[in-house]
Amino acid sequence: MKAFVVDKYGKKGTLRLAEVPEPDLQDNDVLVAIHAAGVNLLDIKIRDGEFKPILPYRAPFILGHDVAGIVVRVGSKVRRFKPGDEVYARPRDGRVGTFAQSIAMNEADVALKPKNLSMEEAASVPLVGLTAWQVLVEKANLKKGQKVFIQAGSGGVGTFAIQLAKHLGATVATTASAASTDLAKSLGADIVVDYKKDDFEKVLQGYDVVLNSQDAKTLEKSLHVLKPGGRLISISGPPDPEFASEKGLNVVLKLVLRLLSHGIRRRAKRAGVGYSFLFMRAQGDQLGKITSLMESGVIRPVVDRIFPFEQTNEALAYVETGRAKGKVVIKVR
Repeated sequence: MKAFVVDKYGKKGTLRLAEVPEPDLQDNDVLVAIHAAGVNLLDIKIRDGEFKPILPYRAPFILGHDVAGIVVRVGSKVRRFKPGDEVYARPRDGRVGTFAQSIAMNEADVALKPKNLSMEEAASVPLVGLTAWQVLVEKANLKKGQKVFIQAGSGGVGTFAIQLAKHLGATVATTASAASTDLAKSLGADIVVDYKKDDFEKVLQGYDVVLNSQDAKTLEKSLHVLKPGGRLISISGPPDPEFASEKGLNVVLKLVLRLLSHGIRRRAKRAGVGYSFLFMRAQGDQLGKITSLMESGVIRPVVDRIFPFEQTNEALAYVETGRAKGKVVIKVR
């Protein structure tokens, strides 16, 4: 089969289109013929080597974290899926590789594709959908009547998280450029701060939850919009000791992450708020709940551009510009 491979880590490196063996099928796996794959900033960060200490993929390896396709074969212990099923997933860490013509995934990571979505639309959902779900539902336990600030409202996570937060009954604030304000409002944002003109920390106050996806400066400023007892949850770092424990990292890495997050944890404590880091994980059951929300029209995918499979490197370069509204998708077949 054809696949886009990382031969060596490096900033702005180019993936190589290669002929590789079809993946091995384990007892709990489904083999999926890939129709579409979503592109994420995580792909770029892994290609660049930023996650090498915690996700040590050995080159050459296939990149890609979002998939929609059709089940071709199933392992002997698979009970939830059968050949012919249309599915989507974010395969678990260590077994990624959706920039390819097929992938084998543990059935626990997979869900049936929403019937009302195309393959390309479905492929745009898993990573950002699960990220939003795990931040807002699992970690923040966001409730009706609470206030949440979701940064970068026109980005992949932002477009999904705004809709999910509105469904949960929260008041939603976000940041966006003037050109993206209408999009953010159409998704349900109550307050849209033009980040090129206004400083969000001077406009927003008394928030219960912040979903931080930006840089360290923005993370620091986010503390000031929370009320005492509020939660600052970051998906862009720095990782905290709890994450190190969950990942089972070695003593040295645990110490490094403790030191990296020491400053923000100390300042959060002083402000009377909680800080935590979230690195989303594969979870087919949660994706099944997201399927229900998509099929009932509560949440709609936002797809900016679809690239042909041959232009996977161009798709990554476009995501890297930071100009995409919603998600970028690769059409594999």
